[in-house]
Amino acid sequence: MISKSQVDLHGAEIVYRHGGDGPETLLLVHGIAGSSRVWRQVMPELARTYRVIAPDLPGHGLSSKGRGDYSLGAFAAVLRDLLQELDVDRVTVVGHSLGGGVALQLAYQHPELVGRIALISSGGLGPEVGWPLRLLAAPGAELVLPVIAPPFLRPLGDKIREWVGGKGVRADNLEEMWLAYASLSDSETRKAFLRTLRSVVDTRGQAVSASSRLHLANAIPSQLIWGDADPMIPVAHGLGAHEAMPGSRLRVLPGVGHFPQTERPEEVEQILTEFISQTRMVELPPRSALGAG
Repeated sequence: MISKSQVDLHGAEIVYRHGGDGPETLLLVHGIAGSSRVWRQVMPELARTYRVIAPDLPGHGLSSKGRGDYSLGAFAAVLRDLLQELDVDRVTVVGHSLGGGVALQLAYQHPELVGRIALISSGGLGPEVGWPLRLLAAPGAELVLPVIAPPFLRPLGDKIREWVGGKGVRADNLEEMWLAYASLSDSETRKAFLRTLRSVVDTRGQAVSASSRLHLANAIPSQLIWGDADPMIPVAHGLGAHEAMPGSRLRVLPGVGHFPQTERPEEVEQILTEFISQTRMVELPPRSALGAG
């Protein structure tokens, strides 16, 4: 069973989903404008074998919002503190989209916590990114967003989504995009979104990249998962990361967009399970894996 809990970290409430009590722990990190809900289709099955923890990052989902640091480094520090609070020593960290960049940052800042890493449609591996994010990173977006994402559209869109679902039509990629868009109707979520977005993206594309440091992660077992029809972060980023990390694994899913874990949950669960069962967590002394210091 998947449960939802919250913990106070330095005055901020962090909400997280969790389940399972296996000997290994998976930390699932969602992307920008998302929440732990994006893992809902893979968590129950993964929790049969592992302990699974999926937080809402600060400014996202049900976690605290407001002014603060929404950089990758700050998110990584929150994950470190959450793991400490939950008495977890080491994890396999799985990051989707922005969460992939956060996962890489966690491995860089706190390698003693990361035994394996899996990146799903990950950010931080090249400049290209979907044009909507580039536009929203531009000055003045805070004036436009309240107009294009007004509060009254959310209940209307939710009713349409429920009606379509009731007809047996599955459009998981579109549903996730709708949930991200609808979350921006809340003013505090919108402000946190813009702070997060502008910390990693500008009008030219992704401004933060881990590509030059990927070779330092060769000691960590790594799995890359991508959809070949991803409109937000091109599959070429996954191919490039795989080439830069000779020991990594890569699975490209045909016809899949930006959300493999909801579009093909059974395949993603199987890939992650095989990856974990066929590799051993790397054991490193603190702050030695990626040359941090």
